Amino acid sequence: MTTQLNPVLRHGASVSLIALIALCLLWELKLAPLRPGGSLLALKALPLLLPLRGVLKGRLYTLQWAAMLILLYFMEGVVRAWSDPSPMSAVMGGLEIVFSLAFYLCAVCYLGPAKRAAKQTAARDKAGAAS
Repeated sequence: MTTQLNPVLRHGASVSLIALIALCLLWELKLAPLRPGGSLLALKALPLLLPLRGVLKGRLYTLQWAAMLILLYFMEGVVRAWSDPSPMSAVMGGLEIVFSLAFYLCAVCYLGPAKRAAKQTAARDKAGAAS
């Protein structure tokens, strides 16, 4: 039995990851940097580049660990949305929350059917070996 994975969720995860990378770069280099002219916080986009290829291809293992990584960006968005004095930075924090949450939900919903199918296959194999 093959598992039908939802391509809409995979594309949603891909788009939200790319949007989050672009947001991190624009935020720290142009729109609301901590220092005029940009800040080294733009380097926070680098860890997001690591899972990009696997997410674009829909690799389950990559989506699993990237979903955990993205929670760091969610936390940063929450902290900066509620604590940064600059209104533009607060808006950027809100967008970071939206993009990271969208990625997380798309990834988790995409992974669900694959995990269930793997458990069913393992149970079937175990039952077949016991016979």
